[in-house]
Amino acid sequence: MDDANLPSLLSLPLLGFVEVSEKTYQNTRKMILEKAGNPYFLTGKSFHGIGGPHIGLQNAWPMSLLVQAMTSDDDEEISKVLEMVKSASPLGLVHESINVNLVRDFTRSWFAWANSVFAQTILDLAERKPHLLFGKDAKPYIIE
Repeated sequence: MDDANLPSLLSLPLLGFVEVSEKTYQNTRKMILEKAGNPYFLTGKSFHGIGGPHIGLQNAWPMSLLVQAMTSDDDEEISKVLEMVKSASPLGLVHESINVNLVRDFTRSWFAWANSVFAQTILDLAERKPHLLFGKDAKPYIIE
């Protein structure tokens, strides 16, 4: 079981405990991003992601999708999860959790922690995968 919060098993590379490419981490990542391996990986008609025991079995956290993006090298996976977070944030701010079957049903209209992780994700992608944010010929954006 993995929870949507940080720290989490999914976030271990972000915390410096393991490289994303390490085989054990990749196996763990695969397991926690599917229902068969993680009872708190929730899927519905409108949204999917990791939830947690304190929110219930219908709400996933956008923060888990942002961590998923930062621990992926797959452009398609990253683009999908970013689009899902964007679609679930019509107010321009990231919610704490989203009902996986009714995206307009959420907890907290804005959640500072999730919005901070969103900013971290954008900065990570601007450096690592600038073409996903800025277009085909974009150069890495690095804050020094």
